[in-house]
Amino acid sequence: MIAVDKRYDIIPNDFNFAGRASSDIKRTLKSMHFSREFIKRVSVAAYEAEINIVIHSRGGKAAFKICEDALYLEFVDIGPGIPDIQLALTPGYSTASEESRLNGFGAGMGFSNILKSVDKMDILSDPNGTVLKLKFNITEADRDENR
Repeated sequence: MIAVDKRYDIIPNDFNFAGRASSDIKRTLKSMHFSREFIKRVSVAAYEAEINIVIHSRGGKAAFKICEDALYLEFVDIGPGIPDIQLALTPGYSTASEESRLNGFGAGMGFSNILKSVDKMDILSDPNGTVLKLKFNITEADRDENR
């Protein structure tokens, strides 16, 4: 059974609306009475992934789905891809533009923050773009007892 299935467009270099998808995901989880800790984990990962698309790609899409005991996020962007995924996973490594840095982004901690938050992460990338799949297991502790 699918409880949630939402999709979002992510616009490149649109710093005014960066974070719109992750904010909606957070609002949705709050309305479904998930625990504060679970919402934080998902929100951090969603925001970091969304910002990566804004600052590094030519745009993309995000999908948010909750099925049974797992929450799935998928981020797909249009090029230029990640030439060296292992290097990109290194804390502090960034290829962000000067404009992104001036807007307060590009510290190189996005993937590190995502990895700390998720139960599973898969990433595929080539010059045409990147696909990032994130999974969060939902336990009883993640369901807010104060419904």
